[in-house]
Amino acid sequence: METKYITLNAQNLDAEHICCGFSDKKIKEGYEKKKSWLKNEMERGYVFRRLDEKAKVFIEYVPAENAWLPVEAKGYLMINCFWVSGQYKGKGHAKALLKSVVDDACAQGCAGLVTVVGTKKLPFMSDTKWLLKQGFEVVETLPHGFALLVLKLSGAELPSFKPCALKGECEETNGLVVYYSNRCPFTEYYVNDALSALAQQNNVPLTIIKLETKEQAQQAPTPATIFSVFYKGKFLTTDMSICTASRFAKFAREFY
Repeated sequence: METKYITLNAQNLDAEHICCGFSDKKIKEGYEKKKSWLKNEMERGYVFRRLDEKAKVFIEYVPAENAWLPVEAKGYLMINCFWVSGQYKGKGHAKALLKSVVDDACAQGCAGLVTVVGTKKLPFMSDTKWLLKQGFEVVETLPHGFALLVLKLSGAELPSFKPCALKGECEETNGLVVYYSNRCPFTEYYVNDALSALAQQNNVPLTIIKLETKEQAQQAPTPATIFSVFYKGKFLTTDMSICTASRFAKFAREFY
């Protein structure tokens, strides 16, 4: 039986799931906001392709000029979230999904594919080691745990991080600062409910900055525009588990 993948669009998005959190009641608001975000971005060439099952097997990508990331990559396709989880690993889904993006890039005459990955043990949007095995190359690294990977299809200029993301610092230096967007269905709940409550309970100053537009995201001080936490102006983590009681308690013990 042939494996079937489907590409979501404005016509079928309401009826289809988006892989992450579709059965998690506490993130219902964030789930709908991610769908709304997707619908808006699809008008700018955003693609969400997934296995036609109730599974976390999907890839998201967009022309890099329209990506919500502080990256210069004219003429490239930017891969965002790319996951194959659980029982679906090792069955060729990742290679099939990646090939579909390469095929799209070739059809559109793009320079290649680009993506932001983690260089440290931080939760992020794709598997760095696996991508390197597929022919991606590192073109730039940042000291606070990020790298820019490229799969070139032509001789175009290499992508680069924008200056705003190079230092791993933000302007606000009082307590915790969180940058987030609705690119992930989990962020709305974990930032505005869970993390806000924990910060208040522990008397930790918290500033929340929601990235509402592509332009804001492209000028963010972090390549992780889904969710990034800074402490006293310095990048701390992309790990959303800091929004849980146990992880926040560990943070509080270390810094307070």
